Amino acid sequence: MFEKTNPEIALFQAEIQSAVLAIETIILGKPKQIRLAVACLLAQGHCLIEDLPGVGKTTLSQTIAQVFGLNFSRIQFTSDLLPADILGVSIFDATQQVFNFHPGPVFSHFVLADEINRATPKTQSALLEAMEERQITVEGITHPLEAPFFVIGTQNPLDQSGTFPLPESQLDRFMMKIQLGYPDAKAERALLAGDNPRDVMKDMPAVMDIQKLLRIQQAVSKIHCSDALLDYVQRLIQASRNPGLFLYGISPRAGLAIVRASKAWALMAGRAHVEPGDVKSVFTSVSCHRLTATEQHSKSIEVLIDDLLNQVAIP
Repeated sequence: MFEKTNPEIALFQAEIQSAVLAIETIILGKPKQIRLAVACLLAQGHCLIEDLPGVGKTTLSQTIAQVFGLNFSRIQFTSDLLPADILGVSIFDATQQVFNFHPGPVFSHFVLADEINRATPKTQSALLEAMEERQITVEGITHPLEAPFFVIGTQNPLDQSGTFPLPESQLDRFMMKIQLGYPDAKAERALLAGDNPRDVMKDMPAVMDIQKLLRIQQAVSKIHCSDALLDYVQRLIQASRNPGLFLYGISPRAGLAIVRASKAWALMAGRAHVEPGDVKSVFTSVSCHRLTATEQHSKSIEVLIDDLLNQVAIP
């Protein structure tokens, strides 16, 4: 656990801020979404981005990988994609009379599962073991994945054609779900007047290397959470289990995700301890894809979660 005045925290904060500022030169007008995605990476989670085509989901993913110096692998999910196309396959070597495993694109530090809800449920489930246990099993043999391992899944709204809803078990593997939305007028004008963001991103140097990222991820786990703060998180979890609001409440796994994400948010703010404001900043993104409103509610999930946050007293 860090001391409150640990100088390493300030150093990490400055390096993270440099990375965030670099990403903001490519993804314009989305500071909160960028910070949430970076916090998810630092907390060793995975991120789901749901939005319309063309708003920058893929560009954001590529930029994060570029800035943090991670090798990047993109998997385009389609209805004919097979699990072996993701995980890899064993091919028989006739000369040596052995099967050699050829790793698939999941063997990467940063995996973009692009339009993940356009693949069949069988193919979607190929990522479950990798996302939870950082390993895959093919033909009875387990292959560990190298750290860091970060998955960003993008998906189109379910009312668009050719989509398959992600099952609850798959959704639960994503620590956060964020939406980019259309840029505001100022950001869109700057985007129209500037160079192609992808071209600019390709020439952008990495702000940090893999070893530094691993150190920061380890530092996140040392951020202090007081008993009162944990009581606050638990009260939020219990409030979400109100059958009059949601069909199902937040699970213990999601509760752990809230704590980890809050620690990452605190570190990004230069603090060695979590405050209630950190929890409130990440709570909606961690819980919105895990909660389903009951039929009598016409409000959106986000509004109901805001109501819950306003109703639960801060210690």
